[in-house]
Amino acid sequence: MKGLEIYLIPCAVSNVIGLLILWAAYKKPKLARGLFSLLFGWACWYNFTTAFESPQMYLEYATMSIPLYSDFIEGWFKDHITIMVSAIAIGQGLIALGILLQGWWVRLACLGIIIFLISIAPLGVGAGFPFSITVSVAAYRVMRKDDKAFLMKWKPMHTSHVDPY
Repeated sequence: MKGLEIYLIPCAVSNVIGLLILWAAYKKPKLARGLFSLLFGWACWYNFTTAFESPQMYLEYATMSIPLYSDFIEGWFKDHITIMVSAIAIGQGLIALGILLQGWWVRLACLGIIIFLISIAPLGVGAGFPFSITVSVAAYRVMRKDDKAFLMKWKPMHTSHVDPY
């Protein structure tokens, strides 16, 4: 656990963002969905590129997590970082896309957010704890209260009925 102080500022920033998303989930669910899409789209890009450029970075999470997760990271995961993190990144990308859509896609994306964030909570400060719990509550709120319509609505342009020819 030594050296965790370098994670305190990123952890604090993550938690402020988490509180903003939670506020949006209660006051403006469409804004929360937009923030989810940005967050998970960024996470997809970051994890996918990091998995290929510097996969050993993910081993640092072992020092911050509960023993069960530590053992997993230092065991099987250590030899399969790129494939595992790539699969996670694909899931994050699907969440970012699904939250923009409508109906059961939104419900499925919210469920994906909750499952993913609860799963990373044992990583502790490395995952910005309690960010994952706060944002899981926000996803649950959106899943229950949002109308699940498309996040963006496109309106056709009305043009005059004058033939230009």
